[in-house]
Amino acid sequence: MKKLGFILAASALALAACGSGEESGSEGTGGEASKDIKLGATAGPYSDMLSKAIVPGLEEKGYTVELVEFSDYIQPNVALDGGDIDANLFQHTIYLENFEKENGMDLSALITVPTAPMGLYSNQYDSLEAIEDGATIAIPNDPVNGARALLMLQDEGLVELDPEAEVLQASERDVITNEKNLEFQPIEAGQLPRAVDGSDLAAVPGNFAIAAEMDLLDALALENMPDQYRNVVAVNAENEDSELAKDLVEIVESAEFEAVIDEEFEGFGKPEWMAE
Repeated sequence: MKKLGFILAASALALAACGSGEESGSEGTGGEASKDIKLGATAGPYSDMLSKAIVPGLEEKGYTVELVEFSDYIQPNVALDGGDIDANLFQHTIYLENFEKENGMDLSALITVPTAPMGLYSNQYDSLEAIEDGATIAIPNDPVNGARALLMLQDEGLVELDPEAEVLQASERDVITNEKNLEFQPIEAGQLPRAVDGSDLAAVPGNFAIAAEMDLLDALALENMPDQYRNVVAVNAENEDSELAKDLVEIVESAEFEAVIDEEFEGFGKPEWMAE
């Protein structure tokens, strides 16, 4: 934790050094909230989602938007907590809640957005039915993504998990039926795209698949993820009732937003509220 604290402090100082003299989203003359805002995301599909599906709606509402891209999963929340950006899009609910707790922050998820699902990829098999007994499968070695992989395998009928297990924390020891005798190979999530060549199967999180220029629709199966694993638009908790927050929700709930998702983000799993 001391090391993390140092990283957070350094990140905050770096962000403060490159910020402007006037905080984005601050009140302008007459006490009105400024419409000059900054939105943050990690480089890749969620930065694209902001620029293609959210920023145009904000600009129609009179906002001037600067998009800030980050290269890690720490700085976007440091920047949001420190007021250097006004909202971010890069993380799912579980990550957000854990990050808040571990770092003494108070951030709020406004709304869940379509998210790139984990997929089951193979260069060895062209269908789930073709999977042979004893096949090797690379899965993420971290608890959150490892549980997602096992839930996907259960949904596809390849394994059965202990019904008493906490589904969002499931691990290999919770597998009670493995009829194909799959041999699990836990590795770091970022290495899973390469594991498609080295294993019979690989469960690859969507963000890493896209970063490796894999086609989500090439997967033998795509995860039907719980909403807790879908990414959210987040703001500082003190701003969750702000006009910007309301406008962000309105834009994401619009038909125009969904049309862009359908055209530009094929394979992304939609949250439950979009299916209602």
